Amino acid sequence: MILMSACLAGVNCKYNGESNLHPALKDLAEQGDVLLVCPEELGGLEVPRSPSEIMQGTGEDVLCGTAAVINREGKDITSNFVKGAQTALDLAKDQKIDLAILRRRSPSCGCGFIYDGTFTSTLRSGDGVFVALLKRNGINVLSDEDYLRELK
Repeated sequence: MILMSACLAGVNCKYNGESNLHPALKDLAEQGDVLLVCPEELGGLEVPRSPSEIMQGTGEDVLCGTAAVINREGKDITSNFVKGAQTALDLAKDQKIDLAILRRRSPSCGCGFIYDGTFTSTLRSGDGVFVALLKRNGINVLSDEDYLRELK
């Protein structure tokens, strides 16, 4: 069983109300044995919503309480991100997920790279909140880009 960012399969759950649809990943989801999740929605955030980024750290830092997730208006929405990550992790454990394919750069699902908190589209190394929690719990995570590269 695979867990996947819902936006990759065409679900319009991105902050701007759109998706990150990739046909190969949508096909994979339609074949079954794929759990689609949006941790940000599971954490109570609406679609569309203001973009958000992790300030002064990574998802692991957020989980440790030393960084925060802030939206463009300056509102601290860390609790939504942590709640959504925990809810999605609980679903993953219930479904015995052993691999997650998640959207690079996201403050939730970012795997390997996330935005740096300046809202200037600048990337830094690191994982989003949900990815950090999955890794803490021994679940393998690939970014969408890495997974698609492996398919070739």
